[in-house]
Amino acid sequence: MRSVNPESLNDPVKGLSNTALGLCGESGEVADMVKKHLHQGHELDKEHLAKELGDVTWYLALGATIIGYELEDILQMNIDKLRKRYPDGFDSQKSQHREKGDE
Repeated sequence: MRSVNPESLNDPVKGLSNTALGLCGESGEVADMVKKHLHQGHELDKEHLAKELGDVTWYLALGATIIGYELEDILQMNIDKLRKRYPDGFDSQKSQHREKGDE
């Protein structure tokens, strides 16, 4: 977090705003690269895409820090959730018809 604007760490509202807007912006850059590759004939620059995914991850880490979590813990929570949802691997029926409380 040494590269974050200290205001984002000192003011949770600014931190969450920075997180959400940063994720939108960087995810948009990822989406634009994929769109151009799939629909406009551009070569996919995997190294550039990897860097943009790194930017997305940086904002995820910021958001985790703002809410008092370690990014690794959030990632494990997601793995645990998906293992419970899809114990035998992805299932489109389970995806379409989730149990109550499965977020």
